[in-house]
Amino acid sequence: MNILFYGFRHGHIDTLYKMAKSCADIDKIYCIEEDENARKAASERLGITFEDVSLEKALAEYDIDAVAVGARYGDRGSAAIKAMTYGKHIIADKPLCTSLSELSEIECLSREKDLKIACMLDLRYMPSAITAKKLYDSGKYGKLVNISFDGQHCIDYVHRPSWYFEKGMHGGTINDLGIHGVDLVSHIFGEEFVKIDYAETRNKYAYDHDFFRDCAMFVCTLTSGAKVMADVSYSAPANQSALPTYWQFRCWLERAMMIFSVNSGNVTVYDNEGKCETFDGIVPESTYLEDFLKEISSGTREFTDSVIKSTRSCLEIQKAAEQNIPTSCDAGSDN
Repeated sequence: MNILFYGFRHGHIDTLYKMAKSCADIDKIYCIEEDENARKAASERLGITFEDVSLEKALAEYDIDAVAVGARYGDRGSAAIKAMTYGKHIIADKPLCTSLSELSEIECLSREKDLKIACMLDLRYMPSAITAKKLYDSGKYGKLVNISFDGQHCIDYVHRPSWYFEKGMHGGTINDLGIHGVDLVSHIFGEEFVKIDYAETRNKYAYDHDFFRDCAMFVCTLTSGAKVMADVSYSAPANQSALPTYWQFRCWLERAMMIFSVNSGNVTVYDNEGKCETFDGIVPESTYLEDFLKEISSGTREFTDSVIKSTRSCLEIQKAAEQNIPTSCDAGSDN
């Protein structure tokens, strides 16, 4: 398996690059970064030697099986589509793309050419999430009734890439951050997002860019009728990863409440009998890269289809939020 990395514009892609370097199933890695400053920075961080060719030329002339996309968010969809027209599988940092039209083209190419798609959806692989799925699949606590989750990040003007704040490049806070929570809810509980009850974004923390709608909240209905309420705002202080609201999930089941998060490492369950139990997290047996390679070799589409569904849900919620125009109400009215 040979893989081409296109773009090192966000630090997330470094993790995938390191995984690929240590993966026995990957024979050759090529790297392209068209921005001079980003290329220099990635070379210093990771010791990369870059190919001095365009993406088009590499796709046409190099022996490549898959493309890892780490470009600016607004450039990812077009890069993935171009790679897929050349018959290449895609693994990307999230978000995969920033528009529903791009996603539809990506899905169409995936099916027509039997190409696999993966995203760096690492919440699926956190130990507490694996335990939560095992507990839910056991059926002991009944079906899901409601769930709420928080995924607040900090706006971090100092370290955040400057292109985040270029119009047309970010693609929306829900599509950027919400994808992790939306994907994990679907993954654990086996349900799809079928209705958007409420979605809103607004500007509050990106004080230098009033068009950047950094606060994002939404409520959705799942297949079973269960409700999801989420806050995925850029509203956290600088120490976001230390906060209890950094990817915390509170799940109300028929016979219990289940709580887990990135930071806890375990799952706490409060049942209807008043008992509280804590279950240790389970170490993942694979990574998203390994699951991607396995899907290519096996010919299955489970990972691919789940990425497309989660991405579509987030893009639709993002669109609903952008179309939501708040209206005033008179608290003193009797009507």
